[in-house]
Amino acid sequence: MTWEPELEDVRRRRETALALGGAERVHRHHGAGRMTIRERIAKLADPGSFEEVGQLAGGIPAGGDGRFLPDAYVGGLAKIDGREVAIGGEDFTVRGGSEGSGKDRLIQRLAQQRRIPLVCLRDGAGFNIATMLDTDKVAVPGEFDGRPLVELLATVPVLTAILGSVAGGPAGFAMMSHWSCMVKHTSQLFTAGPPVVKRALGLDIDKEELGGSYVHTRVSGAVDNEADDEDDCLRQVREVLSYLPGNVWSEPPYRQPSDRPDRQEEELESIVPRNKRAGYDMHRLVRLVVDDGCLFEIQPLWGASLITGFARLNGHVTGILASNPKAKAGAMDHQSAEKQARFMEICDQFSIPMVYFVDVPGLMVGPDAEAHAVIRKGMRAFWVTHSISVPLINVTVRRCYGFGGEVTANGPRLAARLAWPSAEFGGISIEGGVDASFKRIIESAPDPEARRNEIVARLDRLTSPFPVAEKLGVHDIIDPRQTRPRLIRALESVIPSIAQSRGNKCRPGVRP
Repeated sequence: MTWEPELEDVRRRRETALALGGAERVHRHHGAGRMTIRERIAKLADPGSFEEVGQLAGGIPAGGDGRFLPDAYVGGLAKIDGREVAIGGEDFTVRGGSEGSGKDRLIQRLAQQRRIPLVCLRDGAGFNIATMLDTDKVAVPGEFDGRPLVELLATVPVLTAILGSVAGGPAGFAMMSHWSCMVKHTSQLFTAGPPVVKRALGLDIDKEELGGSYVHTRVSGAVDNEADDEDDCLRQVREVLSYLPGNVWSEPPYRQPSDRPDRQEEELESIVPRNKRAGYDMHRLVRLVVDDGCLFEIQPLWGASLITGFARLNGHVTGILASNPKAKAGAMDHQSAEKQARFMEICDQFSIPMVYFVDVPGLMVGPDAEAHAVIRKGMRAFWVTHSISVPLINVTVRRCYGFGGEVTANGPRLAARLAWPSAEFGGISIEGGVDASFKRIIESAPDPEARRNEIVARLDRLTSPFPVAEKLGVHDIIDPRQTRPRLIRALESVIPSIAQSRGNKCRPGVRP
């Protein structure tokens, strides 16, 4: 007597699980330019490293032909560039990637227990009403225990790729991540799709218009980055992971630099124009300073007046923030304030020191700014800036005015504050402040324009970096060409202290 019948049943179920929704559905899926979940994992993980968990999860649907239907979620443990991760996602060819056995929560627990990053490859439509007939069970909102997911975000990196039409629960959980990416034209994200919207609101709308990558990477800001195709999206997942530690207790990955720490770029000496109204390429400036010119930008299409991203300085992972004078003259609006607060929290959570290249005329002004609560969002950025525990290094490239300037530094806790000769400081931009404060004097002068220019010249001398340095408002005025070696020196002097603050971060009080 052997167990051959049972072993044969196991073999058949494995074959069915590996085939996902079957050859016909997989063919249609490929025709839409999308990979299956197994193909995505194989593309992202190191060859032969994926160890699947729960391959036999699934069931026999009521009213079907009695055959085993695999769970739509495929997940397990793998390695990416030699680092262990938990990885998984839904497959659209199996019931549209609808929720099933809860295997995703098992993969989350593995990430938490092993203290390893979690990579989520989302392609699911959420709850499928047909499962009620299969299980004779109704979902009860509020039963779900979300604490493990909250704890996961506090301890390990969670990265999400949105690779199809993701709605309902999977859409919500896609937001529970430190970084997310959508694929142009093939990814959509919404609380409910067009049929539900039409039923609820009587509105005819297609998937792209409702929740395509344009909406969420440029308008809502709900998703961080956009990819040209699935290969590009998975490449971005791999790149972001290369900057993040395995968990909050470990160091970010150090990479042996090929770039000289003493490199000085002549272009930096003249990159900032003397004309204060003229813009310049802040992206170019940052790339001239960091290792090998490599900057992975986070949220490049949203909150454009602030650049955020990861780079390295002499091999050390560094969070980069930089005002962008080509967008809203670098003024901080509601989007860039939110962008700064979130990015700083992520860097602080994973003990990544930051460098801030400053050229900000202040908070954005005007009716649109006020309608979007720029003052509250700005105060939120201020609150986060003053609650972080990792070193922040500040380089004032040009303007540092008003409250926009306040959120670029954290007072006496600032690790280093350097200025270029082009820097200028003040409570308000001179151009706007002169007209407000000296209106009567200017208008009553025989030559109003000459009188205005005289006042501006006097104020320019006060706002230059030299009187600021005399009173220790900055630690030093540096030659722009020396920015890279000076930043590396400052960074490496404070890195040893970071070990003392590693671990889960608790922030005091309530966000503004």
